[in-house]
Amino acid sequence: MELGIVGLPNVGKSTLFNSLTKAGAESANYPFCTIDPNIGVVAVPDERIRLLGEMYHSKKVTPATIKFVDIAGLVKGASKGEGLGNQFLANIREVDAIVHVVRCFEDENIVHVDGSIDPVRDIETINLELIFADIEVLERRAAKQGRAAHNDKKVAKEVELIKRLIAHLESGALAKSFAAEDEDEAEWLASYNLLTAKPVIFAANVAEEDLKAEDETDGKSGNVYVQKVREYAEKDGSPVFVICAQIEQEIAELDDDEKAMFLEDLGLKESGLDKLIKASYRTLNLMSFLTAGEDETRAWTIKIGTKAPQAAGKIHSDFERGFIRAEVVNYKDLLECGSLAAAKEKGIVGLEGKDYVVQDGDVILFRFNV
Repeated sequence: MELGIVGLPNVGKSTLFNSLTKAGAESANYPFCTIDPNIGVVAVPDERIRLLGEMYHSKKVTPATIKFVDIAGLVKGASKGEGLGNQFLANIREVDAIVHVVRCFEDENIVHVDGSIDPVRDIETINLELIFADIEVLERRAAKQGRAAHNDKKVAKEVELIKRLIAHLESGALAKSFAAEDEDEAEWLASYNLLTAKPVIFAANVAEEDLKAEDETDGKSGNVYVQKVREYAEKDGSPVFVICAQIEQEIAELDDDEKAMFLEDLGLKESGLDKLIKASYRTLNLMSFLTAGEDETRAWTIKIGTKAPQAAGKIHSDFERGFIRAEVVNYKDLLECGSLAAAKEKGIVGLEGKDYVVQDGDVILFRFNV
């Protein structure tokens, strides 16, 4: 899973990236301190593989991972070359979802590029730049296809789709609210890899005192800026999670035991990274299945609804091509039994075929023949 982190300058974006990845991206009180896109890979915390690894005495325990791409702060006109220009927009075309960091705190020592705190204005500024970047991509595609449109009905159909889509974007709407009329249009839409077609997760960055209040009130924020972000996000069902990037940076320096104590002292149930991972998995409809043994215990990320052969293909293409069956047991049952052999004796290991839909937390041994 790959997530792109975007936001205006000085909203806490690079501070959040540093805390998530411990990658040390420069963070400073001025725009464009991130000169190149920073990339960091984060292990997904998963108690299940730790416990299975201990049970098997595994030589290696490998969690699922998330790749974060931190994009330099965008400003008005970025798509047309303002600030650092649109070179950074290309870096998020390949991501699965966008994490949009929105400033929801007052601090006279940290300047705002527009001079005041207004999260909805900030969101719309970024959206507009993404829309402009998408229109540019579509116009190039239309120009290329237009030359062949008079000789090919299918190409002509695509050009008409592009015209409708550009009109949709020019109205201020995002590509994800554009409805394809048939399979051809859906296929073309997917191939354009438009920025405004990607799912968005909003990270409302608040001050420490607001984060405590947020957690205590179970999502009903006393922070008026967070409420505005939530109201905006409700329009298209985008998730919102509240963080304090500064606290996340402090947490990142601690080991697991210290981290747990720190969160408890603050009265928080989970870290911002945990919130972001949960929101990402929900938004992208993902889950993990597990493999376990002496050599390695590992978590594998797949789409919910994936069948056994395709899940096997995540490990190796030969597993999918030569799939015979899957031996499946829930991780809790396996831990209770203490071994796969004991689980088989109890009759709780299923022998599943090609139509089996893999479930979150399944521990699977694939049988194949190539």
